[in-house]
Amino acid sequence: MQSTITIVNLLGAVALLLFGLAQVKDGVTRAFGVKLRIVLATGTKSGPRSFLSGFLATIALQSSTATALTVASFAERDLIRPRMAQIVLLGANIGTAVTAWIFATGVAWLSPLLIITGIIVRKGASTARQGGGTALVGVGLMLLSLHLLSNATEPMRDSPALGAFIGLLDDAWPVALLLSAALAFVSSSSLAVVVLILSLASADILSTGLIIVLILGANLGGAIPPVIATLSGPASSRRITIGNLLVRAAGCAIALPLAGYGAMLLQQLPLAKAMLPVDAHLIFNLALAAIAWPFSGVVSNMMAKMVTDDPGTDESPRFLDASALDTPVVALANATREVLVVGDTIERMLIRAENAFKHNDLAPLAEIIVLEQKVDRLQQDVKIYLSQLGRKGLQEDDARRSITIIDYAINLEHIGDIIEKGLCEQIRKKIVNGFKFSDEGYDELKTLFDMTIENLRAAQSIFVTGDFDLARHLMEIKDDIRRLEKRSSGRHLERLRDGLTQSLQTSSLHLDMLRDLKRINAHIVSVAHPILDEGGVLGDSRLRAADNRS
Repeated sequence: MQSTITIVNLLGAVALLLFGLAQVKDGVTRAFGVKLRIVLATGTKSGPRSFLSGFLATIALQSSTATALTVASFAERDLIRPRMAQIVLLGANIGTAVTAWIFATGVAWLSPLLIITGIIVRKGASTARQGGGTALVGVGLMLLSLHLLSNATEPMRDSPALGAFIGLLDDAWPVALLLSAALAFVSSSSLAVVVLILSLASADILSTGLIIVLILGANLGGAIPPVIATLSGPASSRRITIGNLLVRAAGCAIALPLAGYGAMLLQQLPLAKAMLPVDAHLIFNLALAAIAWPFSGVVSNMMAKMVTDDPGTDESPRFLDASALDTPVVALANATREVLVVGDTIERMLIRAENAFKHNDLAPLAEIIVLEQKVDRLQQDVKIYLSQLGRKGLQEDDARRSITIIDYAINLEHIGDIIEKGLCEQIRKKIVNGFKFSDEGYDELKTLFDMTIENLRAAQSIFVTGDFDLARHLMEIKDDIRRLEKRSSGRHLERLRDGLTQSLQTSSLHLDMLRDLKRINAHIVSVAHPILDEGGVLGDSRLRAADNRS
């Protein structure tokens, strides 16, 4: 019965530790997530800065896994060079080791104070205060779990069964390494496993050599969750996490045969025995960083060869078949399909911009730059293709369709410019400066974003089908957009007159984003003009009031 209680206490303490870690990560992300992403995105121009940014981000997030996934997302969008990404993760590994070392220095008595302070701070109105309070509560719970782990492992000192199991592990270090790695993988936290090893070591039931081996396993297992999380992602992100795993695996493979010598060295150093696990953890990661840093470029190049680019990433035109130029109907169909690809790319840009706006995330903005370049290339290719088609002369209907295709492609290209040079810059300014829209202003802009995306989808259908009713409906929506923009501007000015702080901070951004979204919709609606003009219902760029197609 006593052994059952001991196991339950141990598992409960570990669960509390993991919960505390999650609270710290969530709290810091809410309070400082944007600034941390900016630090990671902008602090990678050189090796030392990359290392420091990874170290600081992991100290704040208490999770090298979170840092690895963030860096992988940046690599996916070409925000960070692969070599710098590997150096960031070396810093992240040391950040985890330093965190464990700090927790082991006997600061568990701070737990009640941190929890009380965190609860008080959480009652603040701002998101930053609420997130900071949650993080403080999380740190307090982690320190409390250390105390509970110490109490839970104390009875294990005299357990014959545990002693026999530890003896088996001590005689089979590779098995011990794999067991520790499995625990780190299952818990998605090398820090949690290191703390557990620390508690077992404090009960004086682990040899120094076994401590080192278990620490190696925790380091290896902690690199696996980011790999699993990026398996379905693009090759650029997988290269980062797999590279980090291979670096750690190589370090463990080198260190495992030397664990016995390392144990003798640690025993000769003036180190507190109770601190041996965290000392070994820190020493291993410092040594790994010192050895792997000079080879970070080699690792990146090796990953580029091992993890090949995903198929279908060629940005050249897919449908502009030169052999079809002798058949205008087929060539026009090809050009139509290619312009639809441009429209789909514009939709992706709008979605990325909206995601950056909603989540205060700079990463999607980098992809928009790449997508806009693709739009420029494809629309230029379409124009060249259709100009070659027209050299041999076209029938009137074919010539009219050719002009319609070119006009729509040009309008899409203008939309891409507005998104990149207008919306992106405004959203970037909002994120970098930490501006927050009022709830009403945010909802207005989000509604306009959603309407714009839906209008683009309708325009794509109109471009293919030439449907009169759908074109007329899109033209009517243009008036709705105009009224929505005017009403939103008016409400924004009212909030300014009322002295609402959030509206004062975001006044220029709000009006500029409204203007740009309105301009985008104007270009989208242009696809309906030739259809309505042909139907005789368009006058001075507006629908005539009482008319019928019949």
